[in-house]
Amino acid sequence: MVSRPDESHTARFRAVLGERGVLTDAETVAPYLTDFRELYRGRTPLVLRPSTTEQVAAVMALCSELRWPVVPHGGNTGYCGGATPRESGSDIVLSLERLNRIRDVDALNYTLTAEAGCILADVQQAAEQADRLYPLSLGSEGSCQLGGTLATNAGGTAVLRYGNTRDLVLGLEVVLPDGRILDGLRALRKDNLGYDLKQLFIGSEGTLGVITAAVLKLFPKPAAHVTAMLALRDVDAAVGLLARAREYTGDLVTTFELIPRIAVDFTTRHIPGVRDFFEGKHDWYAMVEFSLGLSGPAPREAIEVFLAEAMEEGQIVDAVLAQSEADRLAMWRMRESIPESQRHEGVSIKHDVSVPVSRVPEFIRVASAAVRSLVPGVRLVVYGHIGDGNLHFNLSPPTGADDRRFLERAGAVHDAVFELVAERRGSIAAEHGVGRLKREALARYRAGAEYELMVRLKKTLDPLGIMNPDKVVQAGDTGSA
Repeated sequence: MVSRPDESHTARFRAVLGERGVLTDAETVAPYLTDFRELYRGRTPLVLRPSTTEQVAAVMALCSELRWPVVPHGGNTGYCGGATPRESGSDIVLSLERLNRIRDVDALNYTLTAEAGCILADVQQAAEQADRLYPLSLGSEGSCQLGGTLATNAGGTAVLRYGNTRDLVLGLEVVLPDGRILDGLRALRKDNLGYDLKQLFIGSEGTLGVITAAVLKLFPKPAAHVTAMLALRDVDAAVGLLARAREYTGDLVTTFELIPRIAVDFTTRHIPGVRDFFEGKHDWYAMVEFSLGLSGPAPREAIEVFLAEAMEEGQIVDAVLAQSEADRLAMWRMRESIPESQRHEGVSIKHDVSVPVSRVPEFIRVASAAVRSLVPGVRLVVYGHIGDGNLHFNLSPPTGADDRRFLERAGAVHDAVFELVAERRGSIAAEHGVGRLKREALARYRAGAEYELMVRLKKTLDPLGIMNPDKVVQAGDTGSA
């Protein structure tokens, strides 16, 4: 085992990857050393940038031989430090950014095959050019990479209609820790020939292998969208309205986003071009989008009737329908600007949690009361994908509060929120993954046989422990294995 690469090893990597494939100087390496939220800052002797699956395999074979830890790296848009090397400086960063080819689009089979380094927006565009839809949509889609969305099982705004990333994948190509290539790029919707191995790697955050390509499901492009911003009677009305909307339209609801008043205030205050859609102020709003298979006035009129009925019954107190694509994009701009606007209000304590949809209002009430008792005057920014039960339960400091003292309460706040999630059999990592940030919480909230099995899988697929160490499953854990 060699503790750090010397010039002879770097030369071997250059022989495989070429000059462009090996970065060593401090200036070019620096962007790979910290995460999007700057929670962690690591060190690395090398950043390797393969451009083919075979090159990834050669890199992993050498790293396995020398037992060098490897951190797969994508677009660096993650929130949990999953793609950041450790502070020890022993980890090699493996960037997938040069694996960026769309290998195939099969419009008749409704599939697209793309490499892990493709920007998500480029995958969406390739589907669009074939008159198809790849429905995964994230605020970071202009910079996040496909491999990162696969490794974290990304969710986004269309999960209600189309599912999480793991629901959108038919096949995977993965390089295993020892350099072998697992070729599972099958574009099949029915395949019961043994275990579904691809699901082991989706959501594994690079701890079991390196995802290099995927076969993705495509869908028909919607003929039309009906998008509305709704002022709600209260948060309970949101859940009832969602259920009715799904029933009324035959499950044509693509997006159902919960937005609190404070998020409207933040976005209109800090984000140019964002406007309030209502004259009066309301405590809770929902942004709803229906994706229709038919264009023309009839489907839109039917949805207008549904919303009018909901208003008569008091679930909605006001409603604004997008009259143009510009209106629709303005509504989306408000929703997608909430995280950025909160940054303008100072530091924050964030949670990415999920509970059963029916229990969302109850959770918001009890969790809000709990954190207000811990941090009097805290400004709660609770928003998210209520259609799938995923809330971003975020806290901004009281106006004028000291940031350092506010962040000192983060541990107690996390404990309180996580316990309330667990009591409702929810998840403390709904769509952002575990990474380094939540690895200890994972061991606590997935204890017993479930956690032991995760440890066994890690040891079986990565017996040397070189794949993204100290992420997800903690180093040194043995369970009862």
